Amino acid sequence: MNPYAIAIHGGAGTILRSAMTAEKETAYRKALEDSILAGEAILKRGGHALDAVEAAIRIMEDNPLFNAGKGAVFTHDGKHEMDASLMNGKDLTAGAVAGVSNIKNPVALARAVMDKSEHVFLAGQGAMEFAKKNNIDFAPDDYFYVQMRYEQWQEALKSDTVILDHTEKDHKKFGTVGAVALDVKGNLAAGTSTGGMTNKKHGRVGDTPIIGAGTYANNATCAVSCTGHGEFFIRSVVAYDVSCLMEYKGLSLKEACQKVVQDKLVKIGGEGGLIALDAKGNIELSFNSEGMYRASKVQGNSLYIGIYKD
Repeated sequence: MNPYAIAIHGGAGTILRSAMTAEKETAYRKALEDSILAGEAILKRGGHALDAVEAAIRIMEDNPLFNAGKGAVFTHDGKHEMDASLMNGKDLTAGAVAGVSNIKNPVALARAVMDKSEHVFLAGQGAMEFAKKNNIDFAPDDYFYVQMRYEQWQEALKSDTVILDHTEKDHKKFGTVGAVALDVKGNLAAGTSTGGMTNKKHGRVGDTPIIGAGTYANNATCAVSCTGHGEFFIRSVVAYDVSCLMEYKGLSLKEACQKVVQDKLVKIGGEGGLIALDAKGNIELSFNSEGMYRASKVQGNSLYIGIYKD
């Protein structure tokens, strides 16, 4: 039996200690703790890594502090379009959804795509119809209404810009969420969920639901979940690139994450980070921004929670 391990993130960006109130920091730390403990509870009782990842992400989707589920940002048309994905490292099965609205927990819909369809990726109206057929929980528009999100959208409309959580001028952080886990049987899993960009248009989709870009898991190498400027993560196929460097070049998890996040992404202007976990239980929480909401727990070790670069 392997020792279990789990790591989560709640977004990366310009997260400065000087811009954070004590109250807000406490709220974030509590949210991260609630999420990781929900995942750990499943691993503790011998559950599958995939179930632990889904449980951890659901907790963050239910918390308006994060840009996923309840806290999803507004699109240009005043809607909430969410994306999510999950991947099982044991057999490389995966499920993903993009551009879905009124879905309480998009990660649960991604899981249903994985378990109950012959497909990997469903989008828009078709994904919503699939959700109804599989009794996925829906929520009304007002469930997703968060005043700060509304104000953020109004500001973006005035300037006709797209706002990334990690580049807001007032440094508020409400980011993409994700989790990676290793269970006692040696199985790895990864998942990611997001509301995307404020004021996004034309059905824009980032890296979150794209297997290999925002999410990847393979028992032979690692599990990865990304957060940041999605366009750059798609172009760099970030999540798979970490696995690839381990599989084909023999790099360690630490070396692979360093190469991808601190070198390859930086060279093309990509800001953000990732959480990664290998089959031995090694964890990397790597980011090239000012901070990343993150937490990790390895069986027998104390819980780690981090926000800033130091």
